[in-house]
Amino acid sequence: QVPLVESGGGLVQPGGSLRLSCADSGSRFSFYAMGWYRQAPGKERELVAGISHDGGTTNYQDSVKGRFTISRDTAKNTVYLQMNSLKPEDTAVYYCNAALSIKFLGQATIGSWGQGTQVTVSS
Repeated sequence: QVPLVESGGGLVQPGGSLRLSCADSGSRFSFYAMGWYRQAPGKERELVAGISHDGGTTNYQDSVKGRFTISRDTAKNTVYLQMNSLKPEDTAVYYCNAALSIKFLGQATIGSWGQGTQVTVSS
């Protein structure tokens, strides 16, 4: 199964911005909800943001509300995570995955986990 491919991570200073991309090269998840997840060292992977199959519904973890924006471009089979006002506690490896519905993103993903993209927020 071809995994989703994340990109766009890097080193940024506190208060900076990054835009992550998640490419679905196999066009398998166009009709599924998509989510961005992150895993910090020594911590469990957690759901950060989710978007419905049509882009009409989004939800966010409380810690990123007002700073992160998830979006999707169906024509490009790509999901984005715009991250603004980054904080050191946002440092983690970021992943994307799919689920049958936005309400299942937290516990029933259906894609293969990719390698993720490292985001490091540090001065």
